[in-house]
Amino acid sequence: MSEERLQKLISQARIASRRAAEQMILEGRVTVDGRVAQLGDKADPAVHDIRVDGKRLAARPEYVYILLNKPRGVVSANKREAHEKRRLVRELVPHKGHLFTVGRLDADSEGLVLLTNDGELADRLMHPRYGHTKTYEVLVEGTPTQDALDQWRQGVPLGDEISAPAKVRVMTTTPEGTWLQVILREGRKRQIRRIASQLGYPVKRLIRTKIEMLEIGHLRPGQWRELSPAEVRLLKEKTGT
Repeated sequence: MSEERLQKLISQARIASRRAAEQMILEGRVTVDGRVAQLGDKADPAVHDIRVDGKRLAARPEYVYILLNKPRGVVSANKREAHEKRRLVRELVPHKGHLFTVGRLDADSEGLVLLTNDGELADRLMHPRYGHTKTYEVLVEGTPTQDALDQWRQGVPLGDEISAPAKVRVMTTTPEGTWLQVILREGRKRQIRRIASQLGYPVKRLIRTKIEMLEIGHLRPGQWRELSPAEVRLLKEKTGT
């Protein structure tokens, strides 16, 4: 493994945030191979003896990044609740160990979900303050008017707040309804379904096709693959991890 800045390693180990880790280093509470560390130092837990307040930092796990096409009817959960009888996302990927589910989809929705044991990257992708884009193809009933589309683009009241501006465009109109492409930078619970119903065009089908630059591609429902090293590198650049 390559060396990383100490504050990043401490944050990844969930000992403290990066900023708090930097303060720990400045206070002389971090050592590398018995030497008091300096801010800016890099190390590799698999090679060096890194300690915080005398406690050794464990070697980093091998990170796993899996892209899954979640089928309709599958629940975005890692553990089964007592009442839940449907299949879980985690059961579709035969990988040992805990994986975070990034980009949860309700059971009636389908499409791209990312599974990873990289907690810092998962946090960056999931937290709304980072504004990472998610792209959906949505089949709605009827044909939305220009006014309805403009309302959706500008923001629609959801409870006590207004949804953030979204990119919405008509892809095609069929006898079943209208296919829209919707790009969001926020992800409230069942947001697209709530907005579409509020505007008078209930969702008949919802497929997430992208999270940032990751695309579902040719994966069929239920299929999955590991991200390539190039995809992982780009994703880390996008998220700053």
